[in-house]
Amino acid sequence: MPLQKILVADDEESMRWVLSKALKRKGFNVDLAVDGRQAMSMIQENDYDLAIVDIRMPGINGLDLLDRIRELKNDLLVVIMTAEASMKNAVEAMKRGAYDYITKPFDLDVIDAIIEKVERARDVAGQVTVLKQELKDRYQIEKNIIGHSPAMQDIYKTIGKVAGSDVTILIQGESGTGKELVARAIHYNSGRLGKPFVAINCAAIPRDLLESELFGSEKGAYTGAGERKLGKFEQANHGTIFLDEIGDMPLDLQAKILRVLQEQEVTRIGGTQNIAVDVRIVAATNQELLERVRQREFREDLYYRLNVVPITLVPLRDRREDIPDLAYYFLDRACSELSTSPKQLSTSALEVLGAHSWPGNVRELENTIKRAVILSNDPLLTPADFESLRSKADDVAVSTTETSLEALVDAKLRTCFNGIEKLDKGDIHAMVLEQVERPLIRHILEKTRWNQVKAADILGINRNTLRKKITELGIELKRT
Repeated sequence: MPLQKILVADDEESMRWVLSKALKRKGFNVDLAVDGRQAMSMIQENDYDLAIVDIRMPGINGLDLLDRIRELKNDLLVVIMTAEASMKNAVEAMKRGAYDYITKPFDLDVIDAIIEKVERARDVAGQVTVLKQELKDRYQIEKNIIGHSPAMQDIYKTIGKVAGSDVTILIQGESGTGKELVARAIHYNSGRLGKPFVAINCAAIPRDLLESELFGSEKGAYTGAGERKLGKFEQANHGTIFLDEIGDMPLDLQAKILRVLQEQEVTRIGGTQNIAVDVRIVAATNQELLERVRQREFREDLYYRLNVVPITLVPLRDRREDIPDLAYYFLDRACSELSTSPKQLSTSALEVLGAHSWPGNVRELENTIKRAVILSNDPLLTPADFESLRSKADDVAVSTTETSLEALVDAKLRTCFNGIEKLDKGDIHAMVLEQVERPLIRHILEKTRWNQVKAADILGINRNTLRKKITELGIELKRT
């Protein structure tokens, strides 16, 4: 069933005008509200198919308005707009029942895509049910998961959508991407909050001990079993169990995990009694489970029982825009934990962090920042504090006989633009010049002890030109 009537609520006149014009051009009947109170009044008096609501408005903010809409007209779909791309906003909006969540500024194509989704949903009468319970542990989630990239926004949305149900989750991603943090976020936003969250690394425990750890044992079940032991599933009763690195679990134990999923009961080693457990299972792996299934190293039936809702965490190298936020978060935390004076990251240090491939992902970034805080005595961290990031992949591949600057630049460009025929058209010329110009000017300034007159003379440019370049290139000046 196609949409007909849409409400746009935003205290910014320009945003109301743009959305109204775009939606009316597509044939929709559009009403505009300047704040939350007016929007609520209009919703009470009219039947809308969709409401596009700003999260921050005078009178009634977008989230409170969303709550009232859910009470008054639960079938009205609501899209929340915000200029703050935080996990707090994303999770809160989805948990309170928003149909979707978009971050300003956005292209109108985003609105078009959302409307198409809404219409498809109405056609199949399939509204996504989300938990209405207020988020009880906002601080825990906002504290631990950082990022505003599109990939992380999708993760936040998924957490908000699945947290209220008991569906089994399979989290996949490289080591260090934060799989356990996402598992905890799901638990903290679920109705099981306040109940146990029990994590176990299936790869870190020997097979003979893993079964006992998972399912428990009776007194005398094996040598050394001097008393009854409760397994992780019993410890997690009414809560969530996180099975990390489940791809390394032996096949015979996989069969027992499948039984828990099917029957919701466990049997201790050496016991005969079936013990009922009410546990939500969240599993994680850094392996390609489907490939292990093909190799008969992982049970196919278990894979499909675990993979009800898959969540894939992208490596840090594929969401580099999150590196500055993560770096400053880890920097503040390291300074606090180590009781050191506050430190800052120079622009050039951030460039070094942004250029690294981070094979160890977020965990490697955290450890790198902590190491720099420990070893540096200066309040400003510079590239010199991150020498450990230099790897063979970052070195310029030239022979010892090719020592000219042109040879170095040529070799580096060949590395950077390998496969350039696949790149989109862009101003590569300006980009390369900027990349060369910034370190050149910074180096001369350092050599002249930040004397701009001398630096301009050495560079052969006017002093005013140098000042303009310093501003345009974002070069930080040091005072001597």
